[in-house]
Amino acid sequence: MAVRTTRVGDDRVGGDRVGIDYDDEARVWLLRTPGTAYAVACPPEVTVHRQQLPDVLLHVYWGAPVTLADAVQIATVQRSRWSRRGFESPLDGAEEYPVAGGLRFARPALAARFAGDVRSVEWRLTGSSATHDAGAHELTLEFADAYFPLAVAVHYRIQAGTDVIERWVTATNTGSAVIELDRVDSAAWTLPEWDSYRLSHLIGRWGAETQLRRQELTEGTFTTGSRRGITSHHANPWFALDDGTATEQAGSVYSGALAWSGSWEFAAQRLAQGGMQVLGGLGHTDFGPYRLAAGESLDTPVFAGLYTSDGFGAASRGWHEYTLRHVLANADTNRPVLYNSWEATGFDVNEQNQMALAAKAARIGCELFVMDDGWFGSRVHDHAGLGDWRVNPDRFPNGLTPLIDEVHRLGMDFGIWVEPEMVNPDSDLYREHPDWVYHFPERTRHQMRNQLVLNLARLDVADWMFTQLDNLLSDNDIRFVKWDMNRVFTEPGWPSNADNPARLWTDHVHNLYGVLDRLRAAHPDVAFESCSGGGGRIDLGILARTDQVWTSDNTDGPDRLIIQDGYSQLYPARAMSCWVTDVPNFLDPRTVPLRYRFHAAMAGVLGVGGDLSEWSDAELDEAAELIAQYKKVRSIVQHGRLYRLRAPSDGLSAVQYVTRDRTQAVVLAYLGAQRFGQRPPVLRLAGLDPTARYRASGFDVEFTGAALHTFGLPVRLQGDYDSVLVHLTRVDD
Repeated sequence: MAVRTTRVGDDRVGGDRVGIDYDDEARVWLLRTPGTAYAVACPPEVTVHRQQLPDVLLHVYWGAPVTLADAVQIATVQRSRWSRRGFESPLDGAEEYPVAGGLRFARPALAARFAGDVRSVEWRLTGSSATHDAGAHELTLEFADAYFPLAVAVHYRIQAGTDVIERWVTATNTGSAVIELDRVDSAAWTLPEWDSYRLSHLIGRWGAETQLRRQELTEGTFTTGSRRGITSHHANPWFALDDGTATEQAGSVYSGALAWSGSWEFAAQRLAQGGMQVLGGLGHTDFGPYRLAAGESLDTPVFAGLYTSDGFGAASRGWHEYTLRHVLANADTNRPVLYNSWEATGFDVNEQNQMALAAKAARIGCELFVMDDGWFGSRVHDHAGLGDWRVNPDRFPNGLTPLIDEVHRLGMDFGIWVEPEMVNPDSDLYREHPDWVYHFPERTRHQMRNQLVLNLARLDVADWMFTQLDNLLSDNDIRFVKWDMNRVFTEPGWPSNADNPARLWTDHVHNLYGVLDRLRAAHPDVAFESCSGGGGRIDLGILARTDQVWTSDNTDGPDRLIIQDGYSQLYPARAMSCWVTDVPNFLDPRTVPLRYRFHAAMAGVLGVGGDLSEWSDAELDEAAELIAQYKKVRSIVQHGRLYRLRAPSDGLSAVQYVTRDRTQAVVLAYLGAQRFGQRPPVLRLAGLDPTARYRASGFDVEFTGAALHTFGLPVRLQGDYDSVLVHLTRVDD
């Protein structure tokens, strides 16, 4: 067996060497990012309970920068601590990618079934390679089962200018018989041994997505994920772990995020003998078996990890930088202020009322007019028409061209709403292709929102979907598509693919990505927004193919601050779509001032969704003033570094955005309520140049960066639901 790894490195990012090193004798690989190091080892033999086991892939180190010599020594010291007694296995919690079988009792990342119902993997290292291309360094470790025809490639990739480490695996059937995969995670992340572990994660529900939760983990396994076929409103594929002492500004934090838009699962296992691993990947506990046919490969989605020693805030900024540089398309552009017609007209859409709304939207300064549901087929309510992507001739007798021309005359681009993965039973598409939905034979096809889910795992459905949307975009000057998905999977059956029914969980997502990729290639000037009944499909996988995401159907200002706080743990403001709508609304009876609603929405990509035909002239004028203010600071918010100054609460909360050169900053501050005799505290800012002087809008004096850091900014808020935007500009001598 030959193991070959070429040393690739010595890229310099910010003065730090970035690349991959290898020690041939110890078989230790070291990945070096600008600010961290990550090491794995595959010794020729390890001894477990007095038995020598070949080619066990061990985790060595993840943390602050170390040298290759350091990593070799750490690997030696780790193995010297292994116990030979008791009922535990030293492999548990020590393996880089644990497989099922042998002297292992913890949860595996890979579980396979071979001929004769053999449910164990015994692999050997068959090769390794390290490559460097376009600023990215990639390490691949290749393994093969000692007897059965299963090959597994374990991949690592580090990108220029980020400490994020990307991991995934490729499982390949090199034989002629089917191999069943019960579990195939993308990665297992191993943490240092601490006295305690605190997990941060995101939970929620429709209308209350991305709610941040923190809890101590005791011995055992904590699982979270989605069984719904989408990322889900109820959990998001991100985690962070610390020892319970990390703050927003300081402390070691390990975090991870899965780039996948379907069902997924994370398992954080704290072992009784010490240690912590987080395993994660596509599917869920009962998704398998995934049948890997002869010659077939399965690539898992990327499960990325990030270490920082500077707290949760630095971790978020690290993720934001990574997403903007290496995930999000066209990330360096500013997203326009949009108006969406849904809450104004609902399904009652026609050429006249959309033109009237467009005139109001242009008056207040919107740059993009988006027509929502109700423009196609027999879609006059939610019982019919989904799947028939033809313009309704009664509502638009001359097609969409007159409306689009009017929108252009008003100085705006035109966008449109679609929900391509769904179908109403009352539609021409369903009457022609009733077999195109997920279903089980002889079982009820249960409807949610009067619709069923199209089987996008089928290639013919994917081709049909692309053709429908390609025609729509080719025939009309559309610059924005709001892609909705309002129905989770039920009856996940695919009768014509009975040999491998589990494929639908993965193939639906792969084909969704394929359709979006094809549409973006064919229509490069069209931007896409991911929506799924609000924030049901927000993840790094969908962000690689869209320009922004709809964060929640709940647009209530105070509720949105909580949702946006959780969202910001991983995802950047540049991709966060935020609307200003009417109060009270269909979700919340609360009344909040228009200025507060705008300031809440200005924390991301600003949009307006209220019924402008009912707004007074004073409200329209105020909206125009606020939108003009947002446009002046938009690039700072959408591209600046985020500092969460004070978490959302009934009192004072605030966020801050700082340009990379620290010449400008934006502070958005919110006061939920004020008690008698109590004044809001000053806001201690962050990320500024302490030696520079700054001018702040609304203040007559200049501040030094050091004073703003140590004493703070005395914001002038009072009463219930008061808010302010402060724009800071460095004063040059």
